[in-house]
Amino acid sequence: MAAAAAAAVGGPQPPQPELPAPGLALDKAATAAHLKAALSRPDNRAGAEELQALLERVLSAERPLAAAADGEEAAAAGGGGGPGAAEEEALEWCKCLLAGGGGYDEFCAAVRAYDPAALCGLVWTANFVAYRCRTCGISPCMSLCAECFHQGDHTGHDFNMFRSQAGGACDCGDSNVMRESGFCKRHQIKSSSNIPCVPKDLLMMSEFVLPRFIFCLIQYLREGYNEPAADVPSEKDLNKVLQLLEPQISFLEDLTKMGGAMRSVLTQVLTNQQNYKDLTSGLGENACAKKSHEKYLIALKSSGLTYPEDKLVYGLQEPSAGTSTLAVQGFAGATGTLGQLDSSDEEDQDGSQGLGKRKRVKLSSSTKDQSIMDVLKHKSFLEELLFWTIKYEFPQKMVTFLLNMLPDQEYKVAFTKTFVQHYAFIMKTLKKSHESDTMSNRIVHISVQLFSNEELARQVTEECQLLDIMVTVLLYMMESCLIKSELQDEENSLHVVVNCGEALLKNNTYWPLVSDFINILSHQSVAKRFLEDHGLLVTWMNFVSFFQGMNLNKRELNEHVEFESQTYYAAFAAELEACAQPMWGLLSHCKVRETQEYTRNVVRYCLEALQDWFDAINFVDEPAPNQVTFHLPLHRYYAMFLSKAVKCQELDLDSVLPDQEMLMKLMIHPLQIQASLAEIHSNMWVRNGLQIKGQAMTYVQSHFCNSMIDPDIYLLQVCASRLDPDYFISSVFERFKVVDLLTMASQHQNTVLDAEHERSMLEGALTFLVILLSLRLHLGMSDDEILRAEMVAQLCMNDRTHSSLLDLIPENPNPKSGIIPGSYSFESVLSAVADFKAPVFEPGGSMQQGMYTPKAEVWDQEFDPVMVILRTVYRRDVQSAMDRYTAFLKQSGKFPGNPWPPYKKRTPLHPSYKGLMRLLHCKTLHIVLFTLLYKILMDHQNLSEHVLCMVLYLIELGLENSAEEESDEEASVCGPERCHDSWFPGSNLVSNMRHFINYVRVRVPETAPEVKRDSPASTSSDSLSSLHNSGTAQVFSLVAERRKKFQEIINRSSSEANQVVRPKTSNKWSAPGSAPQLTTAILEIKESILSLLIKLHHKLSGKQNSYYPPWLDDIEILIQPEIPKYNHGDGITAVERILLKAALQSRMNKRIIEEICRKVTPPVPPKKITAAEKKTLDKEERRQKARERQQKLLAEFASRQKSFMETAMDVDSPENDIPMEIATAEPQVSEAVYDCVICGQSGPSSEDRPTGLVVLLQASSVLGQCRDNIEPKKLPITEEEQIYPWDTCAAVHDVRLSLLQRYFKDSSCLLAVSIGWEGGVYVQTCGHTLHIDCHKSYMESLRNDQVLQGFSVDKGEFTCPLCRQFANSVLPCYPGSNVESNLWQRPSNKSIQDLIKEVEELQGRPGAFPVSISSETNLSKEMESVMKDIKNTTQKKYRDYSKTPGSPDNDFLFMYSVARTNLELELIHRGGNLCSGGASTVGKRSCLNQLFHVLALHMRLYSIDSEYNPWRKLTQLVEEMNSQQGNEEQQPEVPILYHDVTSLLLIQILMMPQPLRKDHFTCIVKVLFTLLYTQALVALSVKCNEEDRLAWKHTGALKKNACDAEKSYEVLLSFVISELSKGKLYHEEGAQECAMVSPIAWSPESMEKYLQDFCLPFLRITSLLQHHLFGEDLPSCQEEEEFSVLSSCLGLLPTFYQTEHPFISASCLDWPVPAFDIISQWCFEINSFTERHAEQGKALLIQESRWKLPHLLQLPENYNTIFQYYHRKTCSVCTKVPKDPAVCLVCGTFVCLKGLCCKQQSYCECVLHSQNCGAGTGIFLLINASVIIIIRGHRFCLWGSVYLDAHGEEDRDLRRGKPLYICKERYKVLEQQWISHTFDHINKRWGPHYNGL
Repeated sequence: MAAAAAAAVGGPQPPQPELPAPGLALDKAATAAHLKAALSRPDNRAGAEELQALLERVLSAERPLAAAADGEEAAAAGGGGGPGAAEEEALEWCKCLLAGGGGYDEFCAAVRAYDPAALCGLVWTANFVAYRCRTCGISPCMSLCAECFHQGDHTGHDFNMFRSQAGGACDCGDSNVMRESGFCKRHQIKSSSNIPCVPKDLLMMSEFVLPRFIFCLIQYLREGYNEPAADVPSEKDLNKVLQLLEPQISFLEDLTKMGGAMRSVLTQVLTNQQNYKDLTSGLGENACAKKSHEKYLIALKSSGLTYPEDKLVYGLQEPSAGTSTLAVQGFAGATGTLGQLDSSDEEDQDGSQGLGKRKRVKLSSSTKDQSIMDVLKHKSFLEELLFWTIKYEFPQKMVTFLLNMLPDQEYKVAFTKTFVQHYAFIMKTLKKSHESDTMSNRIVHISVQLFSNEELARQVTEECQLLDIMVTVLLYMMESCLIKSELQDEENSLHVVVNCGEALLKNNTYWPLVSDFINILSHQSVAKRFLEDHGLLVTWMNFVSFFQGMNLNKRELNEHVEFESQTYYAAFAAELEACAQPMWGLLSHCKVRETQEYTRNVVRYCLEALQDWFDAINFVDEPAPNQVTFHLPLHRYYAMFLSKAVKCQELDLDSVLPDQEMLMKLMIHPLQIQASLAEIHSNMWVRNGLQIKGQAMTYVQSHFCNSMIDPDIYLLQVCASRLDPDYFISSVFERFKVVDLLTMASQHQNTVLDAEHERSMLEGALTFLVILLSLRLHLGMSDDEILRAEMVAQLCMNDRTHSSLLDLIPENPNPKSGIIPGSYSFESVLSAVADFKAPVFEPGGSMQQGMYTPKAEVWDQEFDPVMVILRTVYRRDVQSAMDRYTAFLKQSGKFPGNPWPPYKKRTPLHPSYKGLMRLLHCKTLHIVLFTLLYKILMDHQNLSEHVLCMVLYLIELGLENSAEEESDEEASVCGPERCHDSWFPGSNLVSNMRHFINYVRVRVPETAPEVKRDSPASTSSDSLSSLHNSGTAQVFSLVAERRKKFQEIINRSSSEANQVVRPKTSNKWSAPGSAPQLTTAILEIKESILSLLIKLHHKLSGKQNSYYPPWLDDIEILIQPEIPKYNHGDGITAVERILLKAALQSRMNKRIIEEICRKVTPPVPPKKITAAEKKTLDKEERRQKARERQQKLLAEFASRQKSFMETAMDVDSPENDIPMEIATAEPQVSEAVYDCVICGQSGPSSEDRPTGLVVLLQASSVLGQCRDNIEPKKLPITEEEQIYPWDTCAAVHDVRLSLLQRYFKDSSCLLAVSIGWEGGVYVQTCGHTLHIDCHKSYMESLRNDQVLQGFSVDKGEFTCPLCRQFANSVLPCYPGSNVESNLWQRPSNKSIQDLIKEVEELQGRPGAFPVSISSETNLSKEMESVMKDIKNTTQKKYRDYSKTPGSPDNDFLFMYSVARTNLELELIHRGGNLCSGGASTVGKRSCLNQLFHVLALHMRLYSIDSEYNPWRKLTQLVEEMNSQQGNEEQQPEVPILYHDVTSLLLIQILMMPQPLRKDHFTCIVKVLFTLLYTQALVALSVKCNEEDRLAWKHTGALKKNACDAEKSYEVLLSFVISELSKGKLYHEEGAQECAMVSPIAWSPESMEKYLQDFCLPFLRITSLLQHHLFGEDLPSCQEEEEFSVLSSCLGLLPTFYQTEHPFISASCLDWPVPAFDIISQWCFEINSFTERHAEQGKALLIQESRWKLPHLLQLPENYNTIFQYYHRKTCSVCTKVPKDPAVCLVCGTFVCLKGLCCKQQSYCECVLHSQNCGAGTGIFLLINASVIIIIRGHRFCLWGSVYLDAHGEEDRDLRRGKPLYICKERYKVLEQQWISHTFDHINKRWGPHYNGL
């Protein structure tokens, strides 16, 4: 079929038949059907030609882009008949033709039915959320789309969710990449048998149409591309072309989604070479097509690697003999050498200045790589499509189309080959690209799909030389940024290195290529080919050597470096990614004995490359001074392959080691790095800036250490084990520049080091030796032991979270090695060495995470200071580990003092490395140890405890690893006489320890004290000669020693090789300035190492003869030496342990120790203590005393601080502490006294100088969130679950107010309810007071203070000067006396009637306030300003409820509602009831008293007309009831029974002059209680049904004449029912009667309970109010007796009330006027209303009084349920999926964080919602980050997460993607902070959000 089509294409074009004009879709369909029929005939020539002609016309490439100049842009923007329209038309035609006359959608469905694909293959782009399961993955790159993941079964697997960085594709169904057990239900292998065969005619049209369509697309791409002129790529133009092509590419993409059948057609079309040839060559006369073809040819020209880049001309010449480039001669069987890339002539002549310029490097290559170099040739559509995809820098749509095709196996292979063919071209395009990041991601998006598949990678490696291509391309890429190396020999160096400052390295542009390389090396079959191919290995080592010695640091000696370059990041990243990771990849395939050959190959070429390197930098034996590079990848390759060879392949180490001379060279540079580390830490490089410290830290940091410092140390260990130990030791001290320090003389001259650095460099050298000798990472430890040691070291420094441990423990850096940190061994080791500490919560404390802490036995046996020192990035971590160790010993009672680092037993050495221990048994080391011990004993300067510690550690290491046969050792001491032998006879430490050294010759400056000393006792010549016979130890020079050894080694190897001895480089950098004359002096020593140790013991313990050999008492000790008492301790313990070990090792030592101890030792330093030494001794003592003093001070300070905290601050926990009294109420003081926390003066608050309380005003909608049902609201996680706020307290109150306003007079409505359920103002204080004038000056100073505070001073915000609590206003304290209040509180015996009259009079008298308003005192001004603050705290919509804006009634309503809000909130803080009683902290720190004064002052400015005063209605009977109904046109007032009683209470009290009298208060409460009770009865009567009502009416009527009728609820209820029956309230029930009726039968008990519950909220608020106004404590009680306790506390219960018989609420009633009269008056108002509106009348009566406490929404257990629902949910406003979705935890609203789409008047959606939902407080869960963010007014803070993973850790931004579970404690803390309004105080990190959230 395809061939037929092709023939049709190629044949001569017949004249076009007349076709109907492409007008209607109908025509198209008809034409399509006609053509399909024509083509279905056996002879389809005519049909084919007809179709061709049609397509030719429809898809003509001339239209869209032919002449962009002819004003076509306008048309392109979708102008009527412009190209836009033409293209759409073309697409329509194509769709019609494909469908062959049917509908396109039906066609799609039909094709889908034949989809045999068992692969998912879903392609996604960056930021998509996908899953990776390590349990199911074969390749580590395996990923699944969410759908396949959730459909598969991954319970208990090690999986995580991740955000795709570069894009990817779903691998479900691909058994090459993942195990079949993990496939989802849809892709569990379908056998292809049950899929019917595709009918022939279904896709017939596609086979004809698609080739033309794709060719048309290619024409467009050719047409649109212009070679960028002068290196400025016209990205704009490219993007324009791509935009135009969007519909075409999308069309292709849709085709791929039709399933396997369509994909195979597309594959045919894309890979068919005949089609391509015919269409591209058959251009005929078409000028336009010709033009596009020319453009294509131009574009192709630059695709080969040999394209003259950078305007340099490369001659294809044979390498000439004299070229000084790094030529790699002799590729295995290389026949011709290609492209010597040398610089053009003029640069070569310019040799002198050529230094800074780049030096080009010649690349040799065999002819088989010719194809890489050449210009590309395309043979199919696929190849050209990929070519343009690359040219256009990988447009996302094209990438997706190409990847969508991958499930087709045939395509996959073809595409992979094409990709490889274009690999070099990709690299070139990438290098030039300006958007290299995006492009890198897209490249990897493609390559990871191709190269992760081992089968495919192997095939391409064999057929397309994939490895050669990759290595060559990498080499070429780096080749462009090489510079001459300045290491060692700056002038003559021939070595070139990459320049880390180049964009290529700085921006990591190389990573896509390197990552592909690492990816294919992870396949065993590919890696083996690489390791077998010698030519490739040579090229690769050549590549690695580009990085050898890069980023060279030169120590600045004079001034600080001007510009700190940050290139070191690039250098470390490059070495890790380009060198180390491929190395680990290769190493992972060298695990078994059979792979020995590979290791030999690598080691061989590695050594060759190293030898070339040493030659290139002219290295002989001395490293250049003051230079260091941290990058030695060749050394590290060599080291790691050696280690692998010994550990896994049983290779003989010596067979792969070079000669001694090479070993000596090899050790120099790694040793130089170790010495430089010490220098950097000693601040010797400080002039190089911070970056050098950064390098030292990165070198040991967890991600780098096992590719950097570990191989370096291992290589040094190998060298040490094979080189002469004396040579090695002396080299170390020379490198560390401390040779001059190692003298017995008390003074010395150091030529290379300043005195201040000596001590730390000596510590560095000794520490290095200890690490070198005790580290066993590559010398015999198993993988599990290594993991355990690493973990213990990290845990000892600090407790760690699980994720930080994973991060800190260096895993095998090759991600493909299969050793994943989350693997089984990690968890099992962790549980063996650490205990999990679950996160704990202190309210207001910081959120803690789950931590792991070392088990006690780990501290006891496994704490290894050496490992800790090796792994610490910051020096403070070593200290931290020691502090924790000390604490453990104290706690467990093992050791009380300051311990020394413990000595830890080591894993046995692997036999190959036994030679390493010779270092411990060489005389050089013994002389150094002896010297240092002596110097420490004599208190020479510059020695520290650390030095002593390391010296003892080395001695102990030597004793632990001593050779057994000691006697032979001593016999065999003969040999060439050396100056050593005048020190020690042999080289075994055990015997050398007891060797006495009598006299020592030293070279000292003439000024030294030793010179002046007399010669030993008798100066006669014979005694002197005897002196010489007894052997004076010679002057000993480490340097001379090393030189001699070096010469020996060189001579030995050169005599073999017949070479000339190399000239030794002289030590030409001795310090300038002439050193003073040195003379030789002889010191009398008469000590051995043992005697020095014993004296040291005396010195350390400060007692004479303190050491007594323990075996004299207990001979057992010698038999079982492991004594726990020696495991932990300080220096004294260490010395004892060493002496014991020495005694154990030889009987001679034991005897000598005993002898030394028998001699009574004279006082330790026999000489006069010089002033300097005295100074150091004193210094120590003084230090100790200072330390003790400091401890004492600190302890005292801590206790003072604690007591301050207890008194002043209980911000954080509203429950626990007792805060400061605001005013101390002592009766004898006449006025309350306040302390000002700013000026510190105490005094009363006066009118001229008022004092105020520091308060925070905030709007709150917490009350409005109370609901009336117990069932908590859940966060919606499906479309069905939506939250409707109609049952919240705020909504109910809103409805009530608007209902009242519909029927009643506005001013009266505003007195009948409270507002402030939403946006009420809550006032809280820290309890500190200040003068208001002091506060003003404090605010001024804050304003001038330019420090960035977390608050805005302009908005009046500040922090309390004493306790730093956040505040924004000051509440004036009303001047008043305490005594007065006592008078006011005396109970009076007036009757209730008198009191009622008094109340009424007081309310009517406006001027009764003591401070007359007219006089503007400071106090009244402040009161006004604070009232303004209170009003401004909340938004206008929460203050204005009146129909007439700005009416005084509004302010009136607002003010008493503020009081209500604060009382209600306090009630909620107490848990919703007052059972706990007592003055809880909330009460103590409450500012309600002051607030009441301010409110009352303002309320009294508005006097209520006396006839409207509800007080009248409550306490007087109105004569004629009918008068009210006269004026119909006026809206009536609200009936008294509809009033909210608590509001009435506040109105009445605030209208009274302050301070209020207790009996007036009680009187008001009593009167209001009667109203409340009546309301309860009415509500009860409405709730029950008709029969009950009749029954009650009847029973009550019988008792009406009893004496206490007014106090019997039955009588009252019956009366209420009979009164209300007169109206229409109970009628009209009929239908909805059932709805109102509660099904329970009312018993007297349940009725009593109902009445009590109805009244309780009022009683609680009233009791609280009484508690605040009169300072009486609240009684505590059981819940069931709350009513009776509160009512008696309020004085409602008559005092003579007996408690025996059950309590009845009605007994609290005290009617001011006859009950029945007043009730009937109240009922009459209701009846007159229900005449017209029975329904509403009833609704208003039934008030819901029992609100439950407010709660945040209930969250699901698993975070994934939230995430899956919300992260793809579209925003309701803009219908897009938000970038940062968030959900409100108070009401469940879904919002866009920072979404510009939903911005309204410059407010983003979260800020807007926080104002609407929480009056300025918002609590949002950020879906993509799992974090909670709090918005409070104009500030916000990140609160933390309430979801933790299995290890108790947050996962902010879901970086780890592990499953998260709700942490109920944290959520409770969050809810508590919300309810108690303490976000501002507890969370510290606030910042302004500028309305942008």
